[in-house]
Amino acid sequence: MRKQLSAFSFQLSASGAAWRVARGGFAVAGLAALLAVAGCRQDMQNQPKIRSQRGSEAFADHRGARPQVANTVARGQLHEDSYFYTGVVQAADGYREEKNEMPFPVTLDVLKRGQERFNIYCSPCHSRVGNGLGEIVQRGYKPAANYHDQVRLSQPISHYFYVMTHGYGAMPDYSAQLTPVDRWAVAAYIRALQLSQAAKLDDVPSGVPVRSLKEIAQEQHLPEGFAEPWTLPPTAVQALPNDVKQGNPALAPTGPADTKITIPQSKPAIKAAK
Repeated sequence: MRKQLSAFSFQLSASGAAWRVARGGFAVAGLAALLAVAGCRQDMQNQPKIRSQRGSEAFADHRGARPQVANTVARGQLHEDSYFYTGVVQAADGYREEKNEMPFPVTLDVLKRGQERFNIYCSPCHSRVGNGLGEIVQRGYKPAANYHDQVRLSQPISHYFYVMTHGYGAMPDYSAQLTPVDRWAVAAYIRALQLSQAAKLDDVPSGVPVRSLKEIAQEQHLPEGFAEPWTLPPTAVQALPNDVKQGNPALAPTGPADTKITIPQSKPAIKAAK
């Protein structure tokens, strides 16, 4: 019995020693792996690269953010034709001036592109015929500009490009949604809308058939009264009273057609007493 207990104790001691040796090996291996990982991260952490808003030893002035090279322009930002990108020119008095001309020829493809963009981005407010009674007006929003009133008919075509670029009143700018060439296409289509709503039979070339809008509406099974003049919904909000001169339906003008600006004269300087 004593021999069996002694043998069993010896086995326990041997296994304990082996476990301690193995555990020590695991600790050494883990420490080596930890040092290897730390050393690898340190090498990646100290890469010779430029970080924003930090200094750098790679340049003599120790600035990581490099200044722009003089007399250079970024690719795609030359914008040589300023009228194409702004819609205005410098007038004789030094102020900006809008022009009633397109920066490129207007073709049927340009008008189709303008119609597509107009129906997507402009018609919710201005409606598809441009009378300012889009869907949002029927839901209580302020009526948009009526392209067929006296004010808008007298405005040059680049005015629409400028407004789409910078916004006007309650209208935000659409420079993010419409590229410059698309803004010009929409402006050309607006002019086509103005001509279409005031067209006469004499404007139609000879030999071209003319059909009434009511007949077309019946063929396409549109609602009754589709071809009739639109009326202003009672939910429309306007700050000024209606003016029958502003087209059909009578809309309130957004402001005077020709705002007169006067600058008071400066008082003469008082001469110093001798």
